[in-house]
Amino acid sequence: MQTKFIFVTGGVCSSLGKGLTAAAIGMLLEKKGLQVAMLKLDPYLNVDPGTMSPYQHGEVYVTDDGAETDLDLGHYYRFTNSPLSAASNATSGQIYNTVIRRERQGHYLGKTVQVIPHITDEIKQRIINCAKQTENIDVVLVEIGGTVGDIESLPFMEAIRQFRNDHPSQCINIHLTYVPYLKAAGEVKTKPSQHSVQQLRAIGIFPDIILCRCEMSLDEDVKAKLSLYCNVPREAVIEEVDVQHSIYEVPLHLHEQNLDQMICRMLHLTDKKVNLSDWEKILNTLRNPKGTVTVGLVGKYVQHQDAYKSILESLAHGALAAGYQLEIKRYESDKLIHNNSVKEAIEGCDGYLVPGGFGERGWMGKILTAKYCRESKIPYFGICLGMQVMAVEFARHACNIPEANSTEIDPCTPHPVISLLSEQREVQDMGGTMRLGNYNCTLKAGTHARKAYGQDVIGERHRHRFEFNNEYKELMEKHGFVVAGTLDEGTLCEIAEIKDHPWMVGVQFHPEFKSKPTDPHPLFRDFIKATIAHKERK
Repeated sequence: MQTKFIFVTGGVCSSLGKGLTAAAIGMLLEKKGLQVAMLKLDPYLNVDPGTMSPYQHGEVYVTDDGAETDLDLGHYYRFTNSPLSAASNATSGQIYNTVIRRERQGHYLGKTVQVIPHITDEIKQRIINCAKQTENIDVVLVEIGGTVGDIESLPFMEAIRQFRNDHPSQCINIHLTYVPYLKAAGEVKTKPSQHSVQQLRAIGIFPDIILCRCEMSLDEDVKAKLSLYCNVPREAVIEEVDVQHSIYEVPLHLHEQNLDQMICRMLHLTDKKVNLSDWEKILNTLRNPKGTVTVGLVGKYVQHQDAYKSILESLAHGALAAGYQLEIKRYESDKLIHNNSVKEAIEGCDGYLVPGGFGERGWMGKILTAKYCRESKIPYFGICLGMQVMAVEFARHACNIPEANSTEIDPCTPHPVISLLSEQREVQDMGGTMRLGNYNCTLKAGTHARKAYGQDVIGERHRHRFEFNNEYKELMEKHGFVVAGTLDEGTLCEIAEIKDHPWMVGVQFHPEFKSKPTDPHPLFRDFIKATIAHKERK
């Protein structure tokens, strides 16, 4: 069977949830027995999001092969079994960089290098590369970032227009648009969506299906109007109403409107009946939880919705596994030291998580959070920087090394408990130069980590420059610090724990990148179990 391609565009405004929608469609197609691959095309000129502030872009999602990618790949992972790699995300920066390098090497034999055909050809090649990541891929879902009408997205729009022209029987276009409700007028307005589709058609792209993001269900006459003015069959106007409980409702709502059947019919794909019982079970838990567990998130970017997206979802997965509802309390770590007591500022949660990050801002707030959790026997989960915080706090207050620090915070510290990785010392460039991607870790018997994973060697994804300094290992272990996991065939501390504590675990890697609602990550699952146990003890 020829590989089929589904192009997902967005209109009217950004942040409509194209990535989530594409992931939900991918999941439904997989349930029909199809092999799916996912691709995000981003119009920005950064080569990747690795050097971008979380305030600008949200989290950076890392794949096994070490690619720093868009956070939508996290949605792809949580909803589907699609292969995810560097071939799953392409930016304008990457595309232009590739074409310009070729021009410098004389690849184009003296021709004038232009957006059409050279840039568009490279975009089309990235789509083909995604389809060839593994054998027997049936469907490639291609999400185009940005909003129709953006200048920067025009080369991508032209590329998919050409691609469909080259492969007319293998492609469909799905357009996700916003249908606003004007409270003052008491009416739903279709005009923005009409204009959005008009812009698409002016480019030469004719949508086959219109997905309507809306706050409330649309009346039949509204759908009929959109069908008429957007030139799609009435049944191809699908609503995506704001969900009540969780984003994991989205695929069920789309399936109820026969979107997956329609796609199979349009692309001449095998249309098997799907079994969504595992997702229905998730929703049943969300609607009927045993109770609520409260986790305090202490970080630099807690007010930004997407900065810790995968962490928040992974915590929710752990709560789902336990049958509980999750409540998150957010604490800005740089503001905690302005309070008389960190305990007074953050107390009341059943457990605390300190996520990854870079830089000095908020460092002391995180240190004091770790101290509070260690001394009060409250579950603590430190990820990346959160593990380094845990180590420095322990050195300062349990091992009596008050000047212990990380060289990231104080390059001249006399006690560098956390220091730069040896391979990072000569690195000048910021982008794509950290320890990135999957590395194996050997677990120590009798630890929380070994119990959680249930095996001796595990693989996890990394994104960091600094490490625990083994010169302090012997001293700190005498006081109850446990190196629970080490880099396979090496000595790098990958997991740290505190002895005689109900659950205080720090990891150098990013477990949040490998958690699904149907398969929670072991560490998040056990952290939530520990918080529930602490809640019951209280």
